[in-house]
Formats: sequence, structure tokens, C-alpha cells
Amino acid sequence: MFELIIIAMMAALGIATKPVVVPLAHIITGPLYIPGGAVAGGFYMMWIVLGAGIVKKPGTATLIALVQAIMIIVTGFYGTHGILSIATYTLPGLAVDALLLIIRSKGNNMIDCFLGGIAANISGTFLSNIVFFRLPLIPLILSLSSAALSGGLGGIIAYNIIKGFEKYNLMEIGE
Repeated sequence: MFELIIIAMMAALGIATKPVVVPLAHIITGPLYIPGGAVAGGFYMMWIVLGAGIVKKPGTATLIALVQAIMIIVTGFYGTHGILSIATYTLPGLAVDALLLIIRSKGNNMIDCFLGGIAANISGTFLSNIVFFRLPLIPLILSLSSAALSGGLGGIIAYNIIKGFEKYNLMEIGE
């Protein structure tokens, strides 16, 4: 039950963070013609990495991302993605889970969280580019580079939150 609550909370926090962070990122990215989600994504994708690091079970990141997609569709808050929200929201979770499966990790150390944030944000940015933006090569590379940096920073923040929970034995509540 605890793990399901964590998954639901991380999904909700990811959705709640996005409308706050994206407009702030647009201030920086607008003049550079970079989609705002590339920079902002690291800070709302960190919830996927954080959930995977807390629950420590395969498929957690995908489930968080899928719950986000379903919440977006059910609430009618499609944004620019419409029904494609199912794909654009779920892919970052799949990318985090695939990475953790490949490196055989539970997502609770700095490198795993850093790489998980990068995987989540690059996959989301790349899919959004394919579906919506269709940027030329140079802006696409700049966008993906920004997504990697932002995703990595989001992963580091997620790691520090996980360590804070472990320090105060908050991870043992659900066990």
C-alpha cells in the first residue's frame, strides 16, 4: 500500500510541478528557440526518478509515468499533446526503467539518479520533437543537450531527497 501511495504522490507532484516550472523556463529558452520542456523537464521528471529510487522495484518509473498520463487525460488537461499524452508521458518512465534494468540497479545512488534523469528528459524531449516540433538538426542537438543537463540536475536533486529520507529513516515506514 505504501508503494502505491508513493507512486500516486510522485505522479501528482510531477503534474503539479510542470505548470509552474515550464513558464519560468520559457524565459530562458524562448529567445534560443528551444522548447521550454527541454530545460524544465529535469525538474518535473525528477519525480519519476525519485519514485523509482524510493520504491526500488522494477517498473515503478513506468507506472508513475503512466499514472501521470492517465491523470492528464482524465482531468482533460491535455495541453498541446492531446491523446498523444499517453505516449509522451509514459516514454520517460520506460526510459528510466530500461536504464535501471540495463545497469542492474535500484536507482538509489547518485550516478543512477543522474543517468535516470537524463534518460527521462532526453526521451521525453526527443519524442516531443518527433511528434510536435520537428526541429532542424542544430536546434535539436541544443535542445537535447539542454534536456540532458536539466535531467541530470533533476536526478541529482532526486538522489539528495532519497538520501534525506534514508537519513531520517523515512524509507522504513513502508517496509
